[in-house]
Order: sequence, then structure tokens, then C-alpha cells
Amino acid sequence: MKNLGAGLGLAIVLGIAVGLVVGQNRVLDRALSPSFEFVRAIPATALLPFAMLLFGIGTGMKVFIIALGCFFPILLNVIDGCRGLSPVLHDTTRSFGIGGLFRQVFVVVPAVAARAAAGIRIAIPLGLILVVTSEMTGSNQGIGYVLNNAQNSFNLVAVWSAVLILGTLGVVLNLVFGAIERRGLRWYFDQQART
Repeated sequence: MKNLGAGLGLAIVLGIAVGLVVGQNRVLDRALSPSFEFVRAIPATALLPFAMLLFGIGTGMKVFIIALGCFFPILLNVIDGCRGLSPVLHDTTRSFGIGGLFRQVFVVVPAVAARAAAGIRIAIPLGLILVVTSEMTGSNQGIGYVLNNAQNSFNLVAVWSAVLILGTLGVVLNLVFGAIERRGLRWYFDQQART
């Protein structure tokens, strides 16, 4: 859970920050889109040897793999949210002289918050998958390690126990995030209900 929290947290912070910068700058968007698409097409699990080379076998490698896999759904949703900002919003902020950090925090971030939340919702199960995968290689602890050992020793009870734990964990994480999303974006859901 620590690795999942660290990797997902890193992906959320970087995905939102980079997404806001790239999504609001057409030149950057056009320049970086091919690179993003190239790296996104590579499964994070295929980069395990690269991550081991960079960070060794340990927590750093696992967090890197989880963060990399969770980064792109968040990034692409935030970029798409920035691209979809209403021209009226841009004109209004310009006419009132609202700019800089104030504009980002109080205008842009709330406008793309629902898209960012959708990206995070997609990233959570991906993070769980990557936790298991990263623990299957060069690890002696964690649910991936237990699952791998159980499969290799044909211990079906342990395999199904690990699968049930993962499924339960996925449901719990989704419910917790759903509660946070409903509370944090209450204004958005109220606005959607009115329209």
C-alpha cells in the first residue's frame, strides 16, 4: 500500500502539473504529444528492466513503475480538460485582468478538476496491477510476491486468496476515491444535476 500511495501520489501531482502546463500551451502540446504517445504505448511492465537498472531492486523501482503507469491517464485527461476550456472563460478572465497563479488556482484547476478526477479513477486500478507486477520481480514481500510463489507452487488456495484480496482492495479504493470525489467536486455534481 505504501508503494501504491507513493506512486499514485507522484503520478497525480506530476500528471496535473504537467497537464496544466502542456494543455494551455499549444506549442508545447504539439511538440510533446508524439513523445507522450510513444511512451504511453509502452506498457509500464515492459520497462521493469529499465527501472531496475535506474533504481535497483527495491522500493524506488516499484514506485517508478507505478507512477509511470498511473501518470498518463491523469496527464491526458488534464490536457484534454485544458483544451476544452470555454473560450468565454478565457475572454472573461482576460477582460477582468485575471492572470498568473490566481487564474490557474481559481479558474483553470476547478474547470479541469472533473477531468483530472476521471483520470485518477482510471489510474487507481492500473496502480494496483502495477503493484502486483512490480512485486513479482526481484521482491521478497508483498501481494505480488505471494501470488507469484503461490502460482509457482500450484497453491490454488493462496492464488485465489490473493485474487480476492486484490479485488476487495480495488473496490475499497474505488469507494474511498468516490467519496473524496463527491465531496471535493460537490459543486460540479450540483451544477450537472441542474443542467
